[in-house]
Order: sequence, then structure tokens, then C-alpha cells
Amino acid sequence: MKNVLFVCSQNRLRSPTAEQVFAARRDIEVGSAGTNHDAENPLTAELVVWADIIFVMEKAHRTKLQKKFRRSLKARVVCLDIPDDYAFMDPALVTLLEERVPRHLR
Repeated sequence: MKNVLFVCSQNRLRSPTAEQVFAARRDIEVGSAGTNHDAENPLTAELVVWADIIFVMEKAHRTKLQKKFRRSLKARVVCLDIPDDYAFMDPALVTLLEERVPRHLR
């Protein structure tokens, strides 16, 4: 089973939506976190080590992840290029996630 981590800035809209969308899959364990210090669930070294694959919503998230957790980062990092333009569980966001994520989980 793969451990999949979704990362955005605040862990309030995009990454929690992704976590919920993919939580029902039986072949993966999912989690989510935010890169900002005041995120709902801040990104930690423990989460980075736990993850087999990390999906970031924007290139800036990948940069922060790579700078802050360089020593811990062993997972593949995939940037989904999803801007912070969506509400939690926004149908358009769900569609984007369903289009962009599954091909990386094979």
C-alpha cells in the first residue's frame, strides 16, 4: 500500500479536498498538510518520511518542501498546478484532482 500526501499552503481547501476524494481507495493511505506555519495540519518531517508520493498543488509548495525537508525527502513529488481558486470540495476542484492524480498512482 502506498502512502500518499497532498500538500497546499493552509491545508484548508485544496489538500483536504484531495484527501477526501481519494480516501475511499483501498490501495493507498492518504493524508494532507500545509506548507505554512499556521496551516490546519502543518507539514512535518514525519509526514514527509511517511509519504511514498507527495502531490503539491503549486510549484511554490514543491520549492518549500524541497528546501525545508531536503534530508527527509525520499518520496516522488508531483506538482498538480492547481491554483488557490477553489472552495473545499468545489466540484471543479474535484474534477481536476480526478483528472490529474490517478495516473501517478499506478
